[in-house]
Amino acid sequence: MNRIKLNCFSRFFFIGLLVGELLLTSCASTRVTKQESLLYPKREFRGAWIQTVFQDDYRNLSCVEFRDIMSDRLDRLQACGINAIIFQVRPEADAFYISEYEPWSRFLTGEQGLSPDEPDFDPMKFLIEACHQRNMEFHAWLNPYRAGVGGFKNFAEGHIYYQHPEWFVEYNNQTLFDPGIPACRRFICRIVKDIVLRYDVDAIHMDDYFYPYPVAGLSFPDDDSFEHYGYPAGYTSYQRNDWRRENVNMLIQELKQTILLTKPWVRFGISPFGIYRNQKNDKKGSNTNGLQNYDDLYADVLLWMEKGWIDYCAPQIYWEIGHSAADYQTLVNWWNNLNSSVPLYIGQDVARTMKVYQLNAKMENMRLLKQTQGNVFWPANEILWNNGGIQDSLQRIYHRYPALIPSYEHLHNGAPDKIKTLSMSRTKDGTLLQWYTSQDLKDPEMAHYFVVYRFRKGERINVQNSQAIYKITSKSSCLIPYRQDDPAYTYVVTAVDRFHNESKTGKKVVVKNK
Repeated sequence: MNRIKLNCFSRFFFIGLLVGELLLTSCASTRVTKQESLLYPKREFRGAWIQTVFQDDYRNLSCVEFRDIMSDRLDRLQACGINAIIFQVRPEADAFYISEYEPWSRFLTGEQGLSPDEPDFDPMKFLIEACHQRNMEFHAWLNPYRAGVGGFKNFAEGHIYYQHPEWFVEYNNQTLFDPGIPACRRFICRIVKDIVLRYDVDAIHMDDYFYPYPVAGLSFPDDDSFEHYGYPAGYTSYQRNDWRRENVNMLIQELKQTILLTKPWVRFGISPFGIYRNQKNDKKGSNTNGLQNYDDLYADVLLWMEKGWIDYCAPQIYWEIGHSAADYQTLVNWWNNLNSSVPLYIGQDVARTMKVYQLNAKMENMRLLKQTQGNVFWPANEILWNNGGIQDSLQRIYHRYPALIPSYEHLHNGAPDKIKTLSMSRTKDGTLLQWYTSQDLKDPEMAHYFVVYRFRKGERINVQNSQAIYKITSKSSCLIPYRQDDPAYTYVVTAVDRFHNESKTGKKVVVKNK
């Protein structure tokens, strides 16, 4: 009964805020109210996963068709307020990019190792540039251990499987890297370093697939690697699970070190299964009853957060509010109450959420939690299909105004220089705002992109108000089209670095009608 009341309250709470905001739009705002900051937060991670494994969307597309389809999808996701794309570039030890280490993905061209129809076409390079043109982040999503799914064994010539068959095991119709072999970790780190070094990615992302999901009665076949590496390291046969966890711990630590030494502004994010441990196994666990990261996938996510080996955590809390085994609110509160310095985003299952009409309650719940700074929606296609009207709801209500990515102060707690030179000039198409500040693509602490704010006459300059954001751009200029009925506006511009730290406001200009 209480949960039903909460859902009704949530719906009317947000509708009330929206109506109130619409009634006040004609008034000069001097401050951001608590209600407005909940409904229209200035900073919020708004991610969407785009999967490629077992997807027919890209198979046999020409490069022209790939560009057209993905440009359209990015446009539509941008219109919904999405500010980060998490794209699966390595679904099974293959590549959606030009790689000297791994073959082209069969999910791209229909056959593993088969090149696209344009020799120099690089899908990931195209997607990164397309995302950045739209002021969206690009997170390269890799599956670390997976090499073949659904019984796939038709590996391309030159695949690492043929070079080192001893690195791989078979489990539940899958071919997997054995996490217990140190050489496998080194190879995966080499793949990540190659991506980070050659591409302008904003983050490396991994989800919940570490050791595979267990199958009842089927043990994971790592006897040989345990014999070679577990026993010599001091583990007994009763401690194999501890050894498996340590294997994953070492991978995560080494990946973070690899990224940090290559490009320190590139983040490392993990999206684990939503349950860390159940209370019946650990008194500090959640009041749930389901599969566990720690015990079943050997993923000690809390250790990674504590050690600073990951830069954000987006647990997949894919259940409904009121679910008998894994209640959504119970889990969101549990993760939030960790009070970790690692940014926390919530992985949302769109289909499940919209099926039971819980978007309102879940959006409110997330925005009321102090340690939680956004959502990642699974999958992006459900938004594009407008399942249950989610595209409409995001565009008209929850993502009505743009939001900056939350700053990663644990990586760098500073800000770029403020904009000191801001000028305007008249053109035939409108007023051109131009500014100047020092930039260096190799220096992540300098200006990387800019936020243009505008305020009506008499309105106090308040850059914490998301409704004042006119444009977010990587360019050092902004064209304001002429509109005869527009009042005079005051414009200010701030600079933002690669860690999303924002400068103070500098010079301002007033733009009047033509």
